[in-house]
Amino acid sequence: MSTATETIATESGATESGADNAAPAARSTTYVKAFNEGVAQVMRENDDVFVIGEDVAAYGGVFHMYDGLLAEFGERRMVDTPIAEMGLIGLGVGAAARGLRPIVDIMFMDFLAVALDQVVNQAAKMKFMYGGEVKVPMVIAVAYGAGVSAGAQHSQSLETWLAHTPGLKVVMPSNARDAKGLLVSAVRDDNPVVFMLNKVLLGSRGEVPEEIYEIPIGEAAVPRTGDDVTIVAFGRMVAEALKAADTLAENGISAEVIDPRSVQPLDTATIVESARKTNRILVVHEAVTFGGIGAEVAAQIQEEAFDHLDAPVLRIGAPFTPVPFSTPLEKSYVPDADRIVAGARRLLERN
Repeated sequence: MSTATETIATESGATESGADNAAPAARSTTYVKAFNEGVAQVMRENDDVFVIGEDVAAYGGVFHMYDGLLAEFGERRMVDTPIAEMGLIGLGVGAAARGLRPIVDIMFMDFLAVALDQVVNQAAKMKFMYGGEVKVPMVIAVAYGAGVSAGAQHSQSLETWLAHTPGLKVVMPSNARDAKGLLVSAVRDDNPVVFMLNKVLLGSRGEVPEEIYEIPIGEAAVPRTGDDVTIVAFGRMVAEALKAADTLAENGISAEVIDPRSVQPLDTATIVESARKTNRILVVHEAVTFGGIGAEVAAQIQEEAFDHLDAPVLRIGAPFTPVPFSTPLEKSYVPDADRIVAGARRLLERN
């Protein structure tokens, strides 16, 4: 199984105290190191933050997301556990309800199925069941997605399962800068947040400020503006959408790319505004197309911007089958820039 090799301020750049409005210095680092740095900084900031999970302490996690943290924070705050996902989430819920801020690492997103009762019926609902008197400020960190030949039980994208549950927040950073900023926001949030890290992106590089900073959960980014078609892409698909936009530009087609950054809450306003501008929307995600978040985006657009559409909203996702282990089959399974380009052209052919 592959692993990554190397893997405040506010988003606008103001420092935490607000005294300096200059953008914080940034340097190139990897997605996984940006996440690691964010964890370290929130742990230094707040002694109530701790990490629990399988191999998170002694080995830094299966994807090295927690490298070096045991040496700095010790065994009381970096806790290795048995293989017991339901117990892990239960421990996290109890600790959060008592005022701590746990980061619970579940390795692969697929393993949440073992602990879904604790996630859906305890973490998500406790605040409501106790009339708001109990908060559950916990982060559930999971690695998701295909592309590393990990097989059908270690490669799924299950964001729609969780986004359907009131009380949960679900974030999907697509780049190193967002991985750190969203992690800081997630730990500081008083609600349970499922933090989805894409396995293929772990080694990808980006410019990341050294200072601690937040990126608000529920605010989309627009990494590329355009006028002819809008591509709404989630997680790893943002990079593919940007590649597709470059290809389309070579043929005189101006594509706007929207990265929602979180599935729940979803920044519908930014997506609808773009739909009213370009009049054509394509939604792409790595999860299977049927019942995916693309269907929800399409439904919200038709409710809010139907009269502005020149073509039906088009969805691109994976086929309705388990993720294949075979590398060639897996490559065919996951949407890519070529499929996005083809979809955009289909939309533009509609009158």
